[in-house]
Formats: sequence, structure tokens, C-alpha cells
Amino acid sequence: MAEKSNNSRRKFIKQLSATAALAAAGPLLSNAADLKKKQILQPKNRISPNDKIRFATIGMGIMGYNDTATALKVPNSELVAAADLYDGRLTHVKELYGKDIFTTRDYREILNRKDVDAVIVTTHDLWHDTISIDAMNAGKAVYCEKPMVQHIDLGHAVIATQKKTGKVLQVGSQRISSIAFEKAKEIYESGKIGKLNLVEAKMSRHDALGAWQYSIPPDASPKTMDFDTFLKNTKKVPFDPVRFFRWRNYNEYGTGIPGDLFVHLLTGLHFITSSLGPERILASGELSYWKDGRNVPDVMTAIMDYPETKTHPKFQLMLSVNFADGGGEDEYTRLIGTEGMIEMSGNSFKVKMNKLPEAPGYGGWDSLDTFSNEMQKAYIADYDKKYPPSTRTVKNEPDIVYSAPQGYDEHVDHFHNFFNAMQGGKPVVEDATFGLRAAAPAIACNLSYFQKKIIHWDPVNMKLV
Repeated sequence: MAEKSNNSRRKFIKQLSATAALAAAGPLLSNAADLKKKQILQPKNRISPNDKIRFATIGMGIMGYNDTATALKVPNSELVAAADLYDGRLTHVKELYGKDIFTTRDYREILNRKDVDAVIVTTHDLWHDTISIDAMNAGKAVYCEKPMVQHIDLGHAVIATQKKTGKVLQVGSQRISSIAFEKAKEIYESGKIGKLNLVEAKMSRHDALGAWQYSIPPDASPKTMDFDTFLKNTKKVPFDPVRFFRWRNYNEYGTGIPGDLFVHLLTGLHFITSSLGPERILASGELSYWKDGRNVPDVMTAIMDYPETKTHPKFQLMLSVNFADGGGEDEYTRLIGTEGMIEMSGNSFKVKMNKLPEAPGYGGWDSLDTFSNEMQKAYIADYDKKYPPSTRTVKNEPDIVYSAPQGYDEHVDHFHNFFNAMQGGKPVVEDATFGLRAAAPAIACNLSYFQKKIIHWDPVNMKLV
């Protein structure tokens, strides 16, 4: 069991870092022999920052270390400081990156440093908006992990601060910088799959680490951790390392399945379709298996209704996550149209065409056989006049699989976009406004679940109705 858990853990980290190779195409390439076309996408030419960019990471947990390592893959980037509320993580920063790295429990000490150009905010969700706003007011660019905010009503303050200060803020849902999603957007906008009418998105996991039962260090204690700061303005509770290291399990500090996973799915969908978001949200779920003290569900399904806009027709989105999926781990987003489908999975996607013939057909499971013999003959004669043989079948194109090349990492591209925007390049693709439009519908799923009602959202003005 230990070996299986380690394998699952490695797979989970790989998903987080989004390091995609051809193997990451997973189920899309499993039937490669049946596919007649495959295309390897060509990465964009990355433009590295001209001047050195010095950054600090605030929150050295899983994503903190992951984002730090990824940011350092961009030439001319340098880690100068790190903050965390657990001393052991700060010790490990110096073990990995050198004893000269400045470390602190208090993120405000980092914001006061003149040698910090940007901060990566990878704390628990509760602190995202506060640190991002403080950092922009201190003159720092911000890379903030998703979701941008823990509560919907906090989003407009982040947007206002970004506009007031003029500082770059990019939300860390890296798939939006993927060459696979860029190509999928191009294909969607071409109208190839016909009129979009349904989107299905699924993520399933089947291991403890994937269900957020993260490891807890043996030295966790009030002496090695600042638990009071961790709690921020939430209800004061006795010291509890489980809440600290497994904060995603608690609605007080995180955003559960919606803020951790739904927001990724929404980010990719909104990018491909240029959507502003849904107007009606309904979610249901349950705590089915991981009854470890958490107060958020481990199974959740949501339905969202998207209104017609200039970039897409009216369509419905169905989201599903299961943390105890005995059927096996799986992830996909399917954009289903009237003539075909785009199925995203990692850094690969499949385009499947399935156009309907003009002629509706007859016979089989049909009412024709219930007519009198005379009426059956009359119907068929009329049908043959109306629908010649050429209208009765459609020759669909073979499936096409588009895949990123081996070793491609959209996470690195996302940091390239962030650092280039800091030095006057193109605007970031996931600014505070985009971040709220992805986070708010996800967080609204929690409102729907806990309040047991439909949530109405104004995607244009970004407000609850």
C-alpha cells in the first residue's frame, strides 16, 4: 500500500506542476492505433526578462515550493526571500536555496525589502486577498495562486488595488498559458465543432494525498508554528496541526473542491470560449469517504448555466469531482457542440467530429412501423423524394489528437508571461478581473452547497444577484 500511495503522490505532484509529456495525454492516446491523425504542438518562443527579477515566495507549502522551483526556471529570475508560519519550511528553504536567503514568519518584512520585485502568494486561501493587496500597495508585482480570493465579496478590492497601483497581478491557474489550450481556443473559435451546447468537466482521485491528507511533521508545535496568524480573523480554536497542514479540508481556511479544482476547470473554459461566466449555479455534494474531521465534501457536482454572449451561445456546464473514485483517476473537459467535441486532458486534447446527416432516417425505434401498410408506403415514397441518398449519410473527419511535446511545462510559460508583463511585455492573461470571474462561480458552488439553494450571478458586473 505504501508503494501505491507514493506512486499516487508522484502523480498528484505531476498534475500540480503540470509537467506534460506525450504520456500525459493519458486516455487520449490510449487508442492511438484507432486515430488517423496526431499533431505535436510547437511551443512558443519564450522571451526571458531583460533585467533580473528578484522574487519572494510567501507560503512555502506544496504550491510554494512548486511555484518557486518553476519560477527559477525562467532565466534572470532570483529567489531572495521566503515567508512561512512553520519554521521547518523556512529551514528547508535555506537547505535548498542557500543560507543567504532571507526567511521570516512575517510576510510584511518581505514587503518592506527593496530587493524584492515580485511576490508569489501561495498561502492558504484565507490570506490570498490581504497579502496580494498589501504587496501591490508596497509596489510589488503579485503572482497569486488560485483561487484569487476565498470569498466573492473580496474580489473587487483586489481588482481596485491592481487598477490603482498599476502593478501586475497574475493568478496562478497555469493551464491558461498552455499551448494546448491556446490551440483549443483557436479550434473552438473557428466553429469547427458547431454550436456549443454542453460542457462536461470531471476530476477524480483515489488516494489519501489527493484527498488532502497531507503529511504532518513530528515537530509541529506552538513553538515551531504561528498558529494564531494562520487563523487570521476566523474563530479562535486550540492549536491544531491538522488544521494547519491540511487546511484544504476546512471551509474556514480554504475553499474545498470548488476553489481547489473547479476553478481550474472554469479558468480553462473561460479562456477557450472568452466567457465572462455563468448566471445560474447549483451544487450538490456529500462527505462520502474521507470522514477525518473535515467539514467540506469529498464528492461534489455542480451545474452552471451560461447565457448567450458575443463569444459563445447559451450552454450548460456540468462539473464533477470524486475523491474516492473506485473507477480510477481521470480528468477531462469536454466542449460538446452540434457537430463535434473538443476533449481536453492535461496538455493534450482530441477533436472528434460527429455531424448529423440532413435526412432524419426512419425505421428501427421509430413510429413508422405503427402506421398502416398503406401509410408506410406513402411515407417512404414522400421521404425518397425529399431526401436523396446524398443527404442520408455524413463522412466525418477522423479524430485528431493535439499534444504538447515531451517535456513541455505550461507552468513555466505562465511564469514567463508574468515576468514579461512586469517588464512591459504583453498584459497577463489572467489578471485580477479574470481571476474573480473564475473564482466567483467556483466559490458560489460552496454557497449553493451549504445554503442548499440556487445562486444567481451577474457575470458582467461580477456581483451576486
